[in-house]
This record gives sequence, C-alpha cells and structure tokens, in this order.
Amino acid sequence: MNPGRRGFLAGLGAACAAAALPARSDDAAVVLTATDVHVKDYPTVAAVGWLGQTLERETAGRVRIRQYHSGQLGRESEAIDMARYGAIDMTRVYSGALNNAFPLTVPLCLPYVFDSVAHMRRALDGGIAQGVLEGFRARGLVGLAIYDSGARCFYNVRRPLRVPQDLHGLKIRVAASDIFIRLVRLLGANPTPMSLGDTFSGMETHMIDGAENNMRSFHSSRHFEAARHWSQSEHSYAPDVLLISQRSFDALRPGDRDLLVDAARASVGVMRGLWDASEAQARQAVAEAGVRFNEVDLDAFRAAARPLVDDYLRDPRIADLHRRIRAAA
Repeated sequence: MNPGRRGFLAGLGAACAAAALPARSDDAAVVLTATDVHVKDYPTVAAVGWLGQTLERETAGRVRIRQYHSGQLGRESEAIDMARYGAIDMTRVYSGALNNAFPLTVPLCLPYVFDSVAHMRRALDGGIAQGVLEGFRARGLVGLAIYDSGARCFYNVRRPLRVPQDLHGLKIRVAASDIFIRLVRLLGANPTPMSLGDTFSGMETHMIDGAENNMRSFHSSRHFEAARHWSQSEHSYAPDVLLISQRSFDALRPGDRDLLVDAARASVGVMRGLWDASEAQARQAVAEAGVRFNEVDLDAFRAAARPLVDDYLRDPRIADLHRRIRAAA
C-alpha cells in the first residue's frame, strides 16, 4: 500500500465520524475528495478535474475538489463503501460494480442493450440517466452524472475470437459483476474476477488468457503489450457513474449543492469530447504497436447472450428500463 493511501485510510474512522456533523457554515472552505482508478489523463479523471475548476471558479475558491487518481485510494468496490460512509466525498465507478446494490444500473450493463455510442447517449440524455441517478439516494449516495465508457470488447493472448465457440476454454478476466461473470460463462469461457490492476500480470504469467474492456482502458492499462488480439464484440457499453456521499452532499449549503449538480451534468459533455478524441488516439496507438483487430459474428454473440438478458427481464423494473433504452435505438 502506498504511503498516501495508508495515511488516508488511517483516518477512515475520523472521517466517518466527521461526516455526521451538521452542515458547514456558509463561509467555511470545502475540499471534496474524489477518487478514480484510472490514470491522470483519462477522460473521467479530466472531467472531474474540470468540475473541480468550475466549482472553485464559481465559489471564488471556497469549494474545491482534491483528486486521487490511478487507484491511489484502492479499488472501486472500496471507494463505493468509503463514499457511502462519508470517508471520501466523491468517486467515479464502473456501473457493473453497482449492479447488486443498485438494480436500476442493471439495464445499463446488459449485453447488447445499446447498439452504439450514439444510441447510448440518446437513451441516457432522454431521461434514462436521471432516473438511474435518483435511485442512489436509497443507500447513502447521490448520483451526479453518467459518463461514457465506450464499447467493451474481448482481447486475449491466444487467438482471434470470431464466434462464441472461439472463447471456449479461455480464462477471461471480468470485473466483479454478476452480469459479466454469467455472460462470459454463457460464451463458453471461464470467468475470472480480478482487479484491473492485476490483469496485466495475470496475462503475462498466463494465469488468465484475456479480458474484456473498452479501447481507452486497454491502452492506458498497457494490456495491449500482453494481449495482441482485439475482437470487436461490442458486447456492452456499460457506462461509468459519478457519485457523491449523501452525507457530504447534505453538508454543503443549498446553493453549493445546486452548483455541484449543474456542473456535474455539464461535465458529461466535457467528458464525451475528451473520450471521443482519446479513444481514436488509443486505437491508433495499439494498432501501431502490433495489436491485431478482427470483427466478430455479432448475431452469434447476441444469440448466446440472450438467455442472460431474458433472465434479468423477469424483473419488471429492469424490463421497463430495457424497453425504454431499446426504444431509443
């Protein structure tokens, strides 16, 4: 554990106790801590940096954000709990890590629910995002924004994957998400839950054969140095979510809460612009490094994933959101 994280976590109990204090006085300075497992120049990190600059400018420096990127304060699952209990203020997390505790995030992660980035953005901007964000208040969090996370595809050290049968027998790293564990198993591979930080060494040592993620993460994590086959499965466009502790949010004065919410919504456009540019750059960089790309039989992948989707659609709440998302296609 690095010294910064050790020192931060050492104050966990004190931070939780402080979170129970009354709202700050009107003239008190506010420094909100924000975490992300991604690197400094990743679009979500940069968008939260923009959000912090906006808050600082609009409050004449009274409200600021201090960022801890690159997993300095631990994994996403740890960050979710720390935010719920007020030990940190804000965190950006992958929606797949939220499915079990927040079922309304499930439709966002189901395989082949979104056809493209454009479809996802239309659906989210058409009211889906707001409905999902409101659901976080039930468990000590406030949803601020939903960020893009691109098309998730499979990559591996062995071979091109063109049909689901090509995955048979492979050990594939997945995030700790029931949806992705079940999807990989349905496709005939062996799902291996593992942190993003451990994935590179897992492929290098052949503990696993590959993983699934978006192009930007494939590049920034340097997984392309171990996995030379990228298969354009586009099996999920599961987005990211920016959250703040309910305690931290309530401790802000009302005007600052409104400013934070408005600025967070505006940061989505900032993030999307950064995402589009950096994703294209990442694809070019990994191609130049020798990664081999292949298309897949999308109909075959959709058919293999369909039993999983049908199972989740038995829940009326999930089915309703799924229907609304598909209507935006």
